[in-house]
Amino acid sequence: MELLLTNKYSIMNSIPLVFWLIPIASVVALGMAWFFFRTMMKEDEGTDRMKEIAEHVRKGAMAYLKQQYKVVTAVFVVLAIVFAFMAYVLKVQNPWVPFAFLTGGLFSGLAGFFGMKTATYASARTAHGARTGLDKGLKIAFRSGAVMGLVVVGLGLLDIAIWFIVLNAVYEGGHSPCHHYHHHADLWHGCLHQALFARVGGGIYTKAADVGADLVGKVEANIPEDDPRNPATIADNVGDNVGDVAGMGADLYESYCGSILSTAALGATAFAMNGDMQLRAVIAPMVIAAIGIFLSLIGIFLVRTKEGASMKELLHSLGLGTNVSAALIAVATFAILYLLGIENCRPFFLGHQRSCGWSHHRTGNRILHLSEL
Repeated sequence: MELLLTNKYSIMNSIPLVFWLIPIASVVALGMAWFFFRTMMKEDEGTDRMKEIAEHVRKGAMAYLKQQYKVVTAVFVVLAIVFAFMAYVLKVQNPWVPFAFLTGGLFSGLAGFFGMKTATYASARTAHGARTGLDKGLKIAFRSGAVMGLVVVGLGLLDIAIWFIVLNAVYEGGHSPCHHYHHHADLWHGCLHQALFARVGGGIYTKAADVGADLVGKVEANIPEDDPRNPATIADNVGDNVGDVAGMGADLYESYCGSILSTAALGATAFAMNGDMQLRAVIAPMVIAAIGIFLSLIGIFLVRTKEGASMKELLHSLGLGTNVSAALIAVATFAILYLLGIENCRPFFLGHQRSCGWSHHRTGNRILHLSEL
């Protein structure tokens, strides 16, 4: 592992070889998302009536998302101009801020878009698959949902990795790239703004459409709630896709990137006086996330059931995939931190008198001291 951490074998002087596992994992995640999407698209969508209803939902969801992204694009352009003015005219912030902000918003929007596009194509195919076999319906539904998760983690890690490489190349001659880790937070701000529009705006708009159509359909026209002639049925499904899929995708992207970047920020602060250990602490959460992609794929393929399964057996199938992946990543996390040589974890494995608790206490004091400077 020390070989993977040494600068001698790195393509760039201050990037260890183990770092390149991060962009590789992101590409694998995006590749598997594409594979699951293409596999789902090959399935039969069902009867003509099922295809017609699914098409209405798809058109409604895309119409809303198109309008929302127009507004969000205008807001992002205005904010980017403001950030550029502050960076290049007032000289009060880093010149990379506008670009990181835009990439964060762009990738967050793409995660929501791809997830919603998959969901609108998978709904009728899942229903038809469940009519022919329980296991088939479960696989179509779960692996179509996995597209959203894989796109979120794939784009998130790719965005973070690209900016780490860019900042390392720009500041290679003067400072450690860890000195500029806080510029990664600018892409998180872009994710946050996109998630705000997608989650809150999408939820409010679609719920208003749902309630309005529901009142007209059931109260005035006396059409049953689940009747496809009732516009509320279409509006409800549009709302689920826009708010709970596209909105959730952008929200998850923001949370995923935020958790990695905040952990990297804590690592950079905790080991501010030790450049080599600081670099390891910054890339540790990224490496853990990268390994998590491969272990999550194992869990995805474990989710399957038998025909005639009960609800308990279906929940067990879902729990098996989730719990196996969770257990594997928990073990892998300790192994990664140990192999990276993080100071506050080696004593735990080696049984030294200086425990992890004492190291965490010392780290906390460092953070408190640095925050007061």
